[in-house]
Amino acid sequence: MKLNLCGEAETNLAIRPNFLVNERFLPLRSILQDHLQRIAETITPENFPGICDDLIWWLLKNSFKQAGADEGSVWIVDSAMKHLVISYNSGPNAGNLIGFQQNLEEGIVSLVFANEQSFVETEVYRNAHHSGKLDDKLGVTTYAMVVVPFYFLNQCRGVISGVKLMEATASAGKLLPKGPVPCGFDLDDLSTLQNAALIIRDLIDYRLLKTAVAWNQH
Repeated sequence: MKLNLCGEAETNLAIRPNFLVNERFLPLRSILQDHLQRIAETITPENFPGICDDLIWWLLKNSFKQAGADEGSVWIVDSAMKHLVISYNSGPNAGNLIGFQQNLEEGIVSLVFANEQSFVETEVYRNAHHSGKLDDKLGVTTYAMVVVPFYFLNQCRGVISGVKLMEATASAGKLLPKGPVPCGFDLDDLSTLQNAALIIRDLIDYRLLKTAVAWNQH
């Protein structure tokens, strides 16, 4: 076994398994894709937790912790394609947040969903696109935010967001920090949530594929 400069074992290409496509399954590909699409059409913000497992919840919670987020949320688009709805939240106010709806025509999370472009910003409360409805609901102020598009079954179906909160006071119609402000998110934090979103996508797709072919039945 060879070691690279970091002391890590290098994989010998000669001993890698070579998996080939089984041509007997190829005619079933379109049938399986159609079935998975029908499954996708039944997934709502309310039943989204039902397609997840403990590994996914663990990954989400630890990714938010690694990024330094005070809390994180998974937003799933509703069947009418009019709102993003919080289906999961990692913070102490999860009971008040799950089910919260954000109109797709407002807010940064909606922009990320529409454009499928990740977002990270400090002093986000000064951003004209930021919706303060959720802050008002909880009596908090969002200082920094990171948002990434969330895909599964070959389509963007929501976003994953993390926030850092601060105490603020209103003065002359403006919000001003009250006390120390947290540090913002950086590109490493953004990468942490992007990687989590990709892994969770694959985990969900795999679970639904197993269900579709009754792989988990004995």
